[in-house]
Amino acid sequence: MKASTVLLLPGWLNSGPGHWQSLWEAQLGHQRVEQSDWERPLRGDWMARLDEVLQTQAEPVVLVAHSLGCQLVASWASHSGHTARVRGALLVAPPDTEAPGTPPQLHNWRQIQRARLPFPAIAVISSDDPFCTPERGAQMAADWGASLVMAGPRGHLNADSGLGNWPKGQVLLSQLMPQPA
Repeated sequence: MKASTVLLLPGWLNSGPGHWQSLWEAQLGHQRVEQSDWERPLRGDWMARLDEVLQTQAEPVVLVAHSLGCQLVASWASHSGHTARVRGALLVAPPDTEAPGTPPQLHNWRQIQRARLPFPAIAVISSDDPFCTPERGAQMAADWGASLVMAGPRGHLNADSGLGNWPKGQVLLSQLMPQPA
C-alpha cells in the first residue's frame, strides 16, 4: 500500500503557532489546507478547497481535523466524489455548531452533517470542551462511525490545552496510517 499524505484541517480562525497542528506541520512536514477566509468560513467554499487540494495529491491522504475542520470533513464526505482518496480521519474537538450561542460567523454550519463517513475515523473529545458537551461529541462520533477517544478535561484540545506537539495525538494518527506490508 502507498504511503499517505497528511492534510491538516484547522478550524475557525486557523491554528496559531502554538497549536499542535502548527507544530506537526513544522516538525513533521504535514500539509495545512489553507482557506481563503478563516474569519467568515463558508461551508461550500471550505468544502471546495478541500476537494481541490485533495485532487492535487499524488497518494492517498489522511485528514487531521481540529474543531470546525471536523465539521468540514463530515460535510465534504457527504458530497464529494473523491472520498476513496482518503485513508482515514482524525477528528479532534468537533464543535456543536447547532448549540445556542454559536457565533454568527458560523451560521451556515448550524446543521451538522451526520452521515456515516466512508473511511475509518477516530474522534477525540474533551470532557470540558467549551464548544461541545461530551454527550454531543460522542453522538457525532457515533453518527460518523468514528471510534471515540475521551481525552479527559483538556478544554478545546488546542494550544490553550497545553498539549505541545501532542504525542498521544500522533499515536492516534499512526493508527490511521497504512502499515508496511
